[in-house]
Amino acid sequence: MEHGDNLLLIENERISLQIQKELAKRFSPTQLKQVHYVNSLHFYWSSGSYNPPAIQEYFSKTVEPFVASGQAFRSWAHVEWESVKEPMHLIEEFERIVDNTINELAFPLICAYELEKMPQRLQTILLETHPYVLEDQLVSESEDYKVWAE
Repeated sequence: MEHGDNLLLIENERISLQIQKELAKRFSPTQLKQVHYVNSLHFYWSSGSYNPPAIQEYFSKTVEPFVASGQAFRSWAHVEWESVKEPMHLIEEFERIVDNTINELAFPLICAYELEKMPQRLQTILLETHPYVLEDQLVSESEDYKVWAE
């Protein structure tokens, strides 16, 4: 925010309110206008189900103003996997789409996950689709990361 970047925050309402309060202590009202909140429930379920192409379309429409105007943006996405009961192939498809979009648009994205709440197959998918992993305050390259072709 200090560099003028916009922040797209994809988070649930309860945590978004906590974040708003904390950010209000640290940043000016002008800087706070750089933060754009997206309800994670609406984001991931905009079509009525967990549908990767619909989620990608929602994201594209959300970031289009930044891309069109050349404004830098960053994104934070929190996925509450315990609420996702979708087949793993849909989640894998979505994660590959997201990774391709990040590589195409070249923007920083931080995804927050709770490892303890994920099945092993999902952990594998995430390690294959995320180039870096932050665990216990240590950032490392994912040894399993693959660049996916669309």
